[in-house]
Amino acid sequence: MSQSHQQPALAKCPGCEEPPAAGDLFCGVCGYDLSAVPARSDDRPTMAITVPPAAPAAGAAGAVRWPAAEETDSSDVPAPVVRPADVPGTDSGGRPLTGPDAPDATPGRGAGSPAGPLPAGGPGAAAVRVRHDDRADPGGAEASGDFALAAPDPRAADHAAAPASGAKVCVACRSGRVDPDGYCENCGHAQPRERDHMEQELDAVAAVSDRGLRHHRNEDSFAVSSTALPDGSAAVVAIVCDGVSSASRPDEASAAAASAANEALLESLPRGTHPQTAMHEAIVAASEAVNALAREPAGAREHDAHRHQNAPACTLVGAIAAGGLLIVGWVGDSRVYWVPEDRTQPTARLTEDDSWAAQMVAAGLMNEAEAYADERAHAITGWLGADAYELEPHTAAFKPDRPGLVVVCTDGLWNYAESGEEMAAAVPADAGDQPLRAARALVGHALDGGGHDNVTVALLPFAVRPQGAGSACDTA
Repeated sequence: MSQSHQQPALAKCPGCEEPPAAGDLFCGVCGYDLSAVPARSDDRPTMAITVPPAAPAAGAAGAVRWPAAEETDSSDVPAPVVRPADVPGTDSGGRPLTGPDAPDATPGRGAGSPAGPLPAGGPGAAAVRVRHDDRADPGGAEASGDFALAAPDPRAADHAAAPASGAKVCVACRSGRVDPDGYCENCGHAQPRERDHMEQELDAVAAVSDRGLRHHRNEDSFAVSSTALPDGSAAVVAIVCDGVSSASRPDEASAAAASAANEALLESLPRGTHPQTAMHEAIVAASEAVNALAREPAGAREHDAHRHQNAPACTLVGAIAAGGLLIVGWVGDSRVYWVPEDRTQPTARLTEDDSWAAQMVAAGLMNEAEAYADERAHAITGWLGADAYELEPHTAAFKPDRPGLVVVCTDGLWNYAESGEEMAAAVPADAGDQPLRAARALVGHALDGGGHDNVTVALLPFAVRPQGAGSACDTA
């Protein structure tokens, strides 16, 4: 006699989870066909395995200790936690897995495996640990799993190694070569340009020029030098030029003007030319050098549609100390200040700006405070360049009766020390003995004040001969 299979009594309806009445074939709540529920299998996959399926392999110490589960599944049965290293066995390549008590517990290597490194890429190859930023790894990129760099790693570069002949080394990583465009071939860092910060010191004069904090390049330039007069006495020269930013290539204009003026003075002063005349001729030579920049071949600057209306331009100011005289010359709004060694004596500004503000003051239309507070104050009315209305070099000769310091500077400095008293307060007390250090301090004064413009200053200590007495001033 066959025996029919009895459906197990259900505690809850599979559809609505309501407990059905005894003997119901359908749920009284949702109508679920309770007879369609399949018989429960003897296999319970959610039940935790509490006993290892096989006996421990030979060599394993004792029974396996399973770690306690931290979570439970939906049936409130603890989920199994299995760590491969806890169970003796073999991997897919047939190598023995290592256990916590195995003789060789090296990560990635099974007990009893050969002593050397496991072959890479084949079955059973050990997983390589990746180390993305471990400077102490003696194996380098290959041992750590990192990709090898195409260029030398700056962290491991030999910074003491000398660069190749004629090559520049990056200031950032100190190992890569700088390409002709000014970028490091190793790290890509843009290199500071040579003119961003310049310094020069001679026995009797020093100059410093800096790009400042706001400009993308340094458009100032300077030249300092010394030569001998026919009587054997020394003549010291300081020239400072400021490129006009609204013009094309202002950095080239200032460099050309400073170089041409300096060369002209070094040629004329030893011949016995009066320093004031020599200064006038030097400014004319500087003007011609700037004008020449606008006379380039037509195809040289085809990208500049306004090259004729926007010729290179700059201002110039210079000083010569020779034969007990102090000669100054200028075109534009760069200045020369006199700061006596004895700070109780009055200071003086020795130049007058070629600017809108100076014209307003000279015409009596504004006082100096009102004129320089106007937004048009720094619009210059005189400059060197092909589009200048008319070249009018200004020169003046002074004969100081006391030692002092001559400050030759662009507006990038005097904007932060405009009056003679303010400039004297900014000049270090030992400037006469340490002109370079004092020039650096003045540039720092401008940078601390905001550094809105390029900053250039030349300091020329002026010594008075013992027999010199009285003072004179002639202006042209």
